[in-house]
Amino acid sequence: MRRVAVPIRIFRRTSAAACLVLALVATARAAEITLLTTGAYKPVAAALVPEFERRTGHTVTIRNDTAGAVAQAIRDGARPDLVVLTPAGLEALIRDRRLAGAPPIPLAKVGIGVAVRDGAPMPDIATVAGFREALLRARAVAMVDPASGGSSGIYLAQLFERLGIADQLKDKLVLVRGGLAASRLVSGEADLALQQTSELLSVAGARLVGPIPVEVQNDTVYAGMVPAGAAETEAASALLRDLGGPAAGPVLAGKGMVPPGP
Repeated sequence: MRRVAVPIRIFRRTSAAACLVLALVATARAAEITLLTTGAYKPVAAALVPEFERRTGHTVTIRNDTAGAVAQAIRDGARPDLVVLTPAGLEALIRDRRLAGAPPIPLAKVGIGVAVRDGAPMPDIATVAGFREALLRARAVAMVDPASGGSSGIYLAQLFERLGIADQLKDKLVLVRGGLAASRLVSGEADLALQQTSELLSVAGARLVGPIPVEVQNDTVYAGMVPAGAAETEAASALLRDLGGPAAGPVLAGKGMVPPGP
């Protein structure tokens, strides 16, 4: 009986030890990934990350700001594991030797839209003339402050000049620094909001009117890059593959974005 009992006790102890080793190995493999992204792409990342975390055991911290602020953070020494920015922004950082690594992977494309508060009349913005008139009729127009480095704000300031209405709009602009312009609709500070469509759709109580006319539209592409020397290169690369994978398509559509195309 003793000969039988001894191996059983050893087997049980070995099994417990093996379970502990497996648990430690699993813990060791779980990475804490930092994703630094522009605000326009954040809704997509936030929708895709939970499934990635569930499947891999990794955790992801998403930090977002305007494109200009994201680039400046990296210039100031921020070292995220994964960066999502415009290709031009990434190329500038690479050129200035602030980033290095594998070439960026295009992830999404989005245009600028117009939103109103839920229940408010929907302006006709199908034509450039209609869009221009809607801006001039508005009591107040919310948009991202160009000085904060937001892509949509920079473009819109230039567009208003081209349309010849910059001076007329100057006193009615509600400028948002690195936030959601449509939140100013809900608060009553503005009755029109202009920003990337994905960000307009993120605000409860705001209703998307539609994109600005194609003749004056500005589509922005966002790309992801794992910087050389990132603390969690392997895990961040797996996350980047997920963000650019087939599961991203329906999420992009639901967030007002489209695949970047060839």
